[in-house]
Amino acid sequence: MEMLHHILFGFQVAMTPANLLYCFFGVLLGTLIGVLPGLGPVATISILMPITLSISPVSAIIMLSGIYYGAQYGGSTTSILINVPGEATSVVTCIDGYKMALQGRAGPALGISAIGSFIGGMVSLLGVMLLAAPLANFALRFGPPEYFSLIFLSLTIVSGLGTGSTLKALLMAGLGMLTGAIGMDMSTGIPRFTFGIRTLYDGVGLVPAIMGLFGIGEILTNIEEKLELDIFKTKIKRILPSREDWVRSRGPIGRGTLIGFFLGVIPGGGALISTFASYAVEKKISRHPEQFGQGAIEGVAGPETANNAGAQSSFIPMLALGIPPNVVLAVLISALIIHGIQPGPLLLAKHPDLFWGVITSMFVGNAMLLILNLPLVGLWVQLLRVPYTYLFPAILLFCLVGVYSITNNYVEILLMVFFGVVGYLMRKFDFEPAPFVMGLVLSSMMENAFRQSLTLSEGSMTIFFTRPISALLMAVGLGVLVCYVVLGVRKRERGAG
Repeated sequence: MEMLHHILFGFQVAMTPANLLYCFFGVLLGTLIGVLPGLGPVATISILMPITLSISPVSAIIMLSGIYYGAQYGGSTTSILINVPGEATSVVTCIDGYKMALQGRAGPALGISAIGSFIGGMVSLLGVMLLAAPLANFALRFGPPEYFSLIFLSLTIVSGLGTGSTLKALLMAGLGMLTGAIGMDMSTGIPRFTFGIRTLYDGVGLVPAIMGLFGIGEILTNIEEKLELDIFKTKIKRILPSREDWVRSRGPIGRGTLIGFFLGVIPGGGALISTFASYAVEKKISRHPEQFGQGAIEGVAGPETANNAGAQSSFIPMLALGIPPNVVLAVLISALIIHGIQPGPLLLAKHPDLFWGVITSMFVGNAMLLILNLPLVGLWVQLLRVPYTYLFPAILLFCLVGVYSITNNYVEILLMVFFGVVGYLMRKFDFEPAPFVMGLVLSSMMENAFRQSLTLSEGSMTIFFTRPISALLMAVGLGVLVCYVVLGVRKRERGAG
């Protein structure tokens, strides 16, 4: 009965005209940037974050969240029609989606993608409602040692699940934490690593850093690569899948929902890992695995369902624990902090309107996305024809105006440009910016938890291993690091052999 009361309260918040408008704007923009390759939700949320300072925190997070899960819908369009993933989570969809398009079945591929995404998102949201509040109550038992160990575990898992070198990812996470240490020491009041620059006394701003790494860095990379898209010319006919398509897709949609939900809760899992897991499961259990890679609709239905289920369930650790499971939600946590809201288990008690309003707005947003994606496929195809040379000046202008509008300080613009060059060089030399951002966002939380833990133990490090929950989290984190080392050594030996 209490849960029903919370849900009704959430819908009361989400259904206000202002929040409905921001929800629609978020999912529409999310679909758009999912369709257009070369930008992504991280860069878009970073660019728009300064604009949200003029609206309420609830409206801001509803809109930014809509961009995130809306991009999961839009990314499948480019994967199916031009064999280029508009969003990283749609990489797997290219394998069978584009083959279906070549066979004249682009319509059913797009249709089952949108419907599977809707089902996966809705079912996953029910799980979020059921688990987020109990997890937040459980997290109230956490003290500083448990939080330190949990952040340590999150950083180790996220660093190892990227596409590049694990060592490079760990180095980026460490560098992000060092960057987060810049500013006034909260305990002593002594400036650290500021080089006499007064702007840095308050620390490195999250907005210029993230906008530089993902906004400016993405622009520089795409300009250099001269992204050209070969648009699939065949006219898209019937969108709704046939009866046979439904029969073949219902199992993958159900399994994709479960896989996406559970992997989304795990730090480092989220939408990306769940798509690969779903595709592997479907191919493994299929009676005709040889059809995968040749246009099997199961290879579209399962991963597309999983990525949306994972995107929704990844809000559980962010809202309940204050720990982002991936870089997009690390940026969302930055938005909460900028609005003066501390994420974590007390969020539910102190800001129930935000907690329940954001969750219930996702039900509304998913319904909007289904309407936007099925009838408007032709419009999204036309948008693919917009040259990137017309897009990047507008993106650059948003970045410059957005950063300056926060503090009216030109040094913040210089910081953004600096991080933009750093982001470009990271991509150039295969260093992933995502672990850096995770380290930057979690740095102050981890440092405070570490200091408070040592104060409780009078300087003894054993506190992290003598408290049960902390010891378990620390053991898993160290175990993950050992696995990375062993896998790295074996990979090097195979390369040498």
